Amino acid sequence: MNNFNNFFDIEIITLGENKIRIFNIFLVLLIFISTKLLLWGLAKFIKKRSTLNNNHSNTYAMIQISAYFFWILAIVLILESLNIDVKLILAGSAALLVGIGLGLQQTFNDFISGLILLFEGTTKVGDILEIDGDIVKIQEIGLRTSKTINRYDISVIIPNSLITTNKVINWSHQEINTLFTLKVGVAYESDVALVIDILKKCANRHLEVVKKEQTDVRFSDFGGSSLDFTLIFYTQNIFSAEKIKSEIRIDIAQTFKTNNITFPFNQLDVHIKRNEL
Repeated sequence: MNNFNNFFDIEIITLGENKIRIFNIFLVLLIFISTKLLLWGLAKFIKKRSTLNNNHSNTYAMIQISAYFFWILAIVLILESLNIDVKLILAGSAALLVGIGLGLQQTFNDFISGLILLFEGTTKVGDILEIDGDIVKIQEIGLRTSKTINRYDISVIIPNSLITTNKVINWSHQEINTLFTLKVGVAYESDVALVIDILKKCANRHLEVVKKEQTDVRFSDFGGSSLDFTLIFYTQNIFSAEKIKSEIRIDIAQTFKTNNITFPFNQLDVHIKRNEL
């Protein structure tokens, strides 16, 4: 037993009056492993509760907030176990922290915004956002930035403050079925009733289009060179809406060609007047 105690009492590092022994290192490892196990068990418990209650919206936020809280607590305990006075560190570095804070205002802004996103719950992992004209899906909300992916499978890292302070469209904050429109122009000599029928059928043929009974076509306007129509359809696959529109357009083009319906092109009549002297 004495040999065991002597082993733990061996000094590894001496920093002034502060002596770090094997026992201190053992405590650090114990705190680290215990924190990891605690967070693993807590995450499983939260996920299980959310599955039973059919409420998955705040699961990620609760896990992240718990992780931040317990890791901060673990860091404080680790410093204490190494005989490092946390109060002295904070007091001695107060001026330094003020200087760093002034230089990193935007970083702190992003940090606070990350906490707001996690606590508020208006924006969650899996939500589809439209930011500055780009459609992205949130994959992860961090303390400073959020990891997203756009429709071209490109990873986009967005500062959290951009989500909390700017105008952002959240396509996921509505019904499951989302309305989209597709504009089509045809030549003036086209049969209007036939065009409307083809547009509806082409939209309803697509597997991603839902609420087919509500697919509609509006005669929008008499354009400068075309009869303009607006196709209205619903889909649940918001993230792939542009791909769905493209596939519907391909079907429309092929069906129009079969039915001898043509797309117009801009025409300009030039009249030349001859000056007669």
